[in-house]
Amino acid sequence: MAATSCLSSLIQASSEPFTCHPSLAISSSSKPLTGKWRSRVSFFQGFSTKRRDVNILKEELFQAIAPLDRGAEATPDHKQRLDKIAGQLEAVNEIKEPLKSNLLNGKWELIYTTSQSILQTKRPKFLRPNGKIFQAINVDTLRAQNMETWPFFNQATANLVPLNARRAAVKFDYFRIAGLIPIKSPGSGRGQLEITYLDEELRISRGNRGNLFILKMVDPTYRVPL
Repeated sequence: MAATSCLSSLIQASSEPFTCHPSLAISSSSKPLTGKWRSRVSFFQGFSTKRRDVNILKEELFQAIAPLDRGAEATPDHKQRLDKIAGQLEAVNEIKEPLKSNLLNGKWELIYTTSQSILQTKRPKFLRPNGKIFQAINVDTLRAQNMETWPFFNQATANLVPLNARRAAVKFDYFRIAGLIPIKSPGSGRGQLEITYLDEELRISRGNRGNLFILKMVDPTYRVPL
């Protein structure tokens, strides 16, 4: 069923930086910095630089994604560039155990993917999911939910079974056609979700088939149905 495969493929898915100017860390006397103070200045400068670099990468990512219709208009060059930026963010990911982080909780909007089962670019545009697509996750219950909007309004819910600190097996339990008709999963609806970057507004995931999923937080209070 094309609608349910689209949904299952998705799971297979700021504050200003603090800048410590050296002059602010030096007292009014002309004495040179001790090793202790020098290390503190170095730490804050390094932290500020890292946050600034992350914000620049995120802005570059968002700008590159904006004209691509969630990936449907992406050329091989676009895909290569976005994969590179995603890899740079993954390299500086500070959340080492995302499946235990409260930052994961809530509803996320899918803003880019390489998954053809979601994009359906071989279909006429009016037969593709043209509205927003969301994925919600709750860490405390290990529940996930995929939601299409216009024109199909299909949904799928699943249980997450952690395999390690950032990868989970996904076991779908129900699909809901047009948001109304519940269909129990036959048991073949399975996949994996690996979270490779996470912060308060951005999540990058990679599927077990090599697809890239980039999502932006829209509602951190959303709860997935049990």
